[in-house]
Amino acid sequence: MGKNFDDAAGKAKDAYGKATGDRGKQAEGKADQAKAEAKDKADQAKEKSEDLKDRAEDAGEKIKNVFKR
Repeated sequence: MGKNFDDAAGKAKDAYGKATGDRGKQAEGKADQAKAEAKDKADQAKEKSEDLKDRAEDAGEKIKNVFKR
């Protein structure tokens, strides 16, 4: 499931739990929201690491070109 779905489902469960006094459902909703947030942070970290990898490869190529002269 996607992070947006997890977040929306979590918010719905949380709201249902609050409205009905069902603390278990409310906790489940908060857990779903935390799961969505964790997925989002992991995706952001993955994107940053890929960017750093690309930048390192570019820097390595520039260094190689300096020594080819």
